[in-house]
Amino acid sequence: MSIIRRVRDITLATLNEHLEKAEDPVKLIDQFLWATREEIIQSERLHAQYSTHGQHLKMQWLQAEQQKEKREQQAVTALKAGEEQLARIALHEKASAEERSAQYRDLYEQSRLNMEDLEKTLQEMRSEYQIVYDKREYYSARMESLKLQQRMNSRYGAVGSSGKPEGMFRRLDDRISGLEHEARSLRDLRQGGPDYAGPQRGVGNPQVELELEQLKRKLGQGG
Repeated sequence: MSIIRRVRDITLATLNEHLEKAEDPVKLIDQFLWATREEIIQSERLHAQYSTHGQHLKMQWLQAEQQKEKREQQAVTALKAGEEQLARIALHEKASAEERSAQYRDLYEQSRLNMEDLEKTLQEMRSEYQIVYDKREYYSARMESLKLQQRMNSRYGAVGSSGKPEGMFRRLDDRISGLEHEARSLRDLRQGGPDYAGPQRGVGNPQVELELEQLKRKLGQGG
């Protein structure tokens, strides 16, 4: 497993560990997206460097292959001409070119495998970035809905039925109805006639005087 992939696993593990505990998950997701984007940019640069380096290695490998084939043909030509020493020199240089060819071929193959691994990692990071970005949009919308709900609850949640217009007028109706009842009662007493409302009616009656005193005390106590 490459170093980049190990870093990615640690980053994802950190995100998964802290996401549910975060007070603001959108902020944590934004941090993850920013870090992932930076990793993608750096990996793309590394991929470009690998590509250039791989092309150079391949060119060195193919040049060594051509040199090997050329020296082999020269050795054959020298032998046909009876020049064994020249053939030996050509074969020696052929062996040297063959060694360089094998070395550059191995380097090129290793570089190609690393670049393929990097391409897979890049694809995974791009896919993860898009998935998390989409989730970020969803959670951002949910958090905004939650904030609006909290603001509404804070502004209007304390208003109960007593604070509504119908509750206010209901209390006013009860108060006016009480005053109207008192006014009607007093009117009925006064309209009972001079005998009923006369100044001497009930005077001297102990029972009446007792109840009158009780009513006075009750009114004086606010009852």
